Amino acid sequence: MDNIFSKKVEGIEISGIRKFFNKVAEYPGAISLTLGEPDFKIPKEVKEAMKNAIDEDKTTYTPNAGILELRTAISQYLLKDSIRYSENEICITVGGSEALLCAFNALINEGDKVLIPTVAYPAYESCAKLVGAEILTYKLKEDFSIDMDSIREIIKKEHPKLLVVSFPSNPTGAVMTKLQRDELYSIVRDEDILIISDEIYSAISFENHYSISQYDDIKDKVILVSGFSKMFSMTGIRIGYICASESILKEVVKVHQYNVSCAPSIGQYGALAGLKEALYHCEIIKNEFKIRRDYVYGRLKAMGLEVELPKGAFYILPSIRKFNLTSEEFCNKLLQNKKSCYCTRQCLWYWGRRIYKNLLLL
Repeated sequence: MDNIFSKKVEGIEISGIRKFFNKVAEYPGAISLTLGEPDFKIPKEVKEAMKNAIDEDKTTYTPNAGILELRTAISQYLLKDSIRYSENEICITVGGSEALLCAFNALINEGDKVLIPTVAYPAYESCAKLVGAEILTYKLKEDFSIDMDSIREIIKKEHPKLLVVSFPSNPTGAVMTKLQRDELYSIVRDEDILIISDEIYSAISFENHYSISQYDDIKDKVILVSGFSKMFSMTGIRIGYICASESILKEVVKVHQYNVSCAPSIGQYGALAGLKEALYHCEIIKNEFKIRRDYVYGRLKAMGLEVELPKGAFYILPSIRKFNLTSEEFCNKLLQNKKSCYCTRQCLWYWGRRIYKNLLLL
């Protein structure tokens, strides 16, 4: 055979962030800020619960959607943000990434249009390509908030099936205000469109968390994706979840079932312990990230760089336009400079790279 590979896979690039992560390893002493990963230890309660799960032989398959106790705990946890999903509207996944891929596979046909922000987490683009979707992008404002007029215009002209939003945002650190949430709600309510809301960083929001999922009357149009990687510093354990109306979730679980059968049982019990016993950890890391944010923001401003104050997550996106270098060129120079002991993650490989190529993600 001349070509054994799927054209869908050939159209996907290996993450540039991962490429740069590997490159940093070649420089002894460099501090890598490449991957979106908290540097805190996993809470002891989560660790003990996973050890106990092994000792108690809780290592068999779970229901496809995950153990009932964890789904119930997630349902109760979301209520603090006025988000209402029952345990039958929640599926535990292998991290937030699998939740995204399951949603795309369950909802998108080849040729359907998917609307993604410019600048965004790279997996949105990859998921869309894997299911054969046509990718559209919408603009962000100077403060990285959604340009609602841009979304309205694209929906009227292109009729996309799915809109993707992310708050707090990776990589901008932007959050959605109450007014913006209400405006987005009116768009989703009035237009023939579905929406995925990626809220994996919601536990690290420095302001009130507003979500499109807070409206019950559009539940049949909304898919909420989140997880425990960031809030409990358990990125390698791979436990996420997806919330949707029962009619949507039923189709999502079909995809999830044949992808992985179920999320790892041991990790599910760890996440359950996190929700029941270790929510204090979220406050600790949020407070620490806020201190770091304020320090880095102040230093960048003192250097004369243009930068927006992030309202959530643990990213900051200064402009390096004045250096007349792309983000990749700047990062390489920074890494190779012997005076520099750290490496930055560049935005070049994020959606919007043509527009935001002079922004640097720290």
